[in-house]
Parts: sequence; structure tokens; C-alpha cells
Amino acid sequence: MRIAVAPVQRSLKDQLFNVDKVAMVATRLQRVQASFRREDFIDEVMDRLGDLELKQRIRWISEVLERHLPGDYRPAVGALLRSLPAPCDPTLSDGDFGDFIYAAYSDFVARRGCTDTDLAYSLDALKQITTRFSAEDAIRTFINAYPGHTMDTLIGWTRDEHYHVRRLCSEGTRPRLPWARRLSVPASAAIPILDNLFDDRTRFVTRSVANHLNDIAKSDPDLVVETLRRWRTTGRQEPREMNYIVRHATRTLVKAGHRDTLDLLGVDPDRRVTVTDVMIPPTVHLGAVLDISITVHAVETSEAIVDYVVHFAGPSGRPGGRKVYKLRRLTVSAGNPVTLVKTHPLRAGMSTRTIHPGEHAIEVLVNGTPRARRSFQVVQP
Repeated sequence: MRIAVAPVQRSLKDQLFNVDKVAMVATRLQRVQASFRREDFIDEVMDRLGDLELKQRIRWISEVLERHLPGDYRPAVGALLRSLPAPCDPTLSDGDFGDFIYAAYSDFVARRGCTDTDLAYSLDALKQITTRFSAEDAIRTFINAYPGHTMDTLIGWTRDEHYHVRRLCSEGTRPRLPWARRLSVPASAAIPILDNLFDDRTRFVTRSVANHLNDIAKSDPDLVVETLRRWRTTGRQEPREMNYIVRHATRTLVKAGHRDTLDLLGVDPDRRVTVTDVMIPPTVHLGAVLDISITVHAVETSEAIVDYVVHFAGPSGRPGGRKVYKLRRLTVSAGNPVTLVKTHPLRAGMSTRTIHPGEHAIEVLVNGTPRARRSFQVVQP
């Protein structure tokens, strides 16, 4: 009798950093640096790699590289740069992220080369590395240490021919970049950089610009609305892409019901829009999906942005936080209610959140204002 065994799902850190990736880097380095001890490097990295989390793995590989490369900084970086593969395809507009393993190269440059003597050389090295994998975290070391020089360099890079370099200028200066060190410069310092990038023809870049503004919105919403209004009046970006930037950059402000943002989007928050017939099952099995049905009414023709909040149960019955999810923007006319349906997954073992059994709730937002709430139980199957 044959017993089927389900394949083991590797964690993200194991997909990105593993013996095959380490061996690939070692092989490329040995080809350009005859003294590089390939097998010793692999053995030393793998001796601890499995015990480390994702960002710890970047730092560990960087530290082991330091012990196996030439002792002087510039010859060591020269070997790293010569070992790089071809840049990500510069003709693409999205979807080519490169290989995460090269984050260790950027970390090496940030640790060893953030000095007066090597500043220009190190920034040029990061520019080359970022076309293989984003140097967005490493560049922040240089922004904090040499803000004027580094920000001026990034402004110059906003017109680079490679879209990964242009994206780095926005992504590396984001105030709340995930997994990254904090910046010492004010959020407004990056506006001149974004002014050069919002008209980019590459979605990989404009998505970063929008995410950047969404970061700023959490501390200075008025600056975001003012900037978007100014960009829109220039006509430099195609209308469809400009609308994408506005929507994506204001998602946090919309969820908060920020009135100037709603006005920017052409939505009147004072229109009477109501929600009825919020239908969800009373009980859902962990690992299944939650079926949501919401009916929206208006007393006069109205634009409405409908989102929903999931209030999660925590361990031992305690509240477990909340998260807002986008649903839909729609036009509702008087006497013609619109029913929206959504399936929301409640997967076990998600990397971003643990779903616990217990009482959860759905709350419906219209233009950022709560309109209805329903509870449901998550139970073990």
C-alpha cells in the first residue's frame, strides 16, 4: 500500500536563504576571486543558518563574507561586484524582484563602507547591487550618516535608465519601510525625490511612490493630499496611472474617513449612505472562508468607498487586534441598493497572523465611517 505524503512547505526564510543559494554565491565568487575558499564558506554559513530568522541570515552571510574576502574594503567589494549576475531585465515594468541572497552584499557595503573615504564608492556599489536585488535597507545607513550627500545622490538617480535604481530612490527613503531601520531625516525630505518619480512609466516605481505617500499619511496627511493635488494638476502622468497613485497612496486616509482625501477622490462624506443586511454565518471553521454579503443604500445618487474591518480573537479569548480590508468603490442611486459579496480566508498557519478560535467580528466602513457590525465564531474543524 502506498501512502501519499504531502510535500513540506518551506518557510519564506528557507526559500530565500538555503544551501543552494549559498552555493550559488560561493561559486560565482570563486570564479572571480581565486583565493575564495568555496567549500569553507558554504560550511561556515550553513553551520548557523538554520537557527536564524530572515534578517539575521542576511547579516550572518555578510559577516561570513567578510572573513572570506580580501581584508581591504575596496578589493572585497570589487570581488562582490564582479561576481554579480546580469542585472534584472531593464525593459520590464514590474515583477522582477531579483534574488534576495544579494541583500547580504548590500549589508556588507553598509557595514564596511559608510565612511568619508569610501562614501562615493559605496553608493556606486549599492547602485550596481540594487539592479540585482533592492538595496533599500542598506541605503538608509548612508542617509542617516550622510543625509545631504546621499539624498542629493538619490535625486540624481531618479532619472537613471534602470527602473530598479529609480525605485530604490523612493523605497529606500520611505518613512515606514517594512523590516528596515528608521530614518533620521523628516518625511518631507523625500518629496523632491517623489516629484521626479510620480510620472514614471513603470508600475514597479509608481507603486513604491504610492506606498511612500501612504507611509507619510500616517504622520502628515495634509502633506499627502497637497502633494497629490499638485501632481494631478501637472498632467505629467497618464490619467489612469495618476488615479492609481491617488487611490493607492490614500488607502490609509480613506479608511480613517479623512475628509480632504475623500474630496480629492470625488466622494462626499456627508451623503446619506447606509448599510443593511450584513450577512455572515454565525460559525466558521478554522481554515475555511468567511462568506460576507453587504447591502448598501443611498437616498440620493452617491459615491461610496466600502471597506470592512476584521476584529480578531486573540489567544485565551482576549482581543487579538483588527485589520481593515478594501472592498469596493461604487455608485449607489436612490432606490437601487447594491449588494456586495466577499469571501475572506481564515487560513491556519498564515505567516502574517495567527487565527485563533473564538469570537471575531466584521465591521463595515462607508467612507471611513463605521456603519454596521456582526460577530461570528471561529471553531476548530
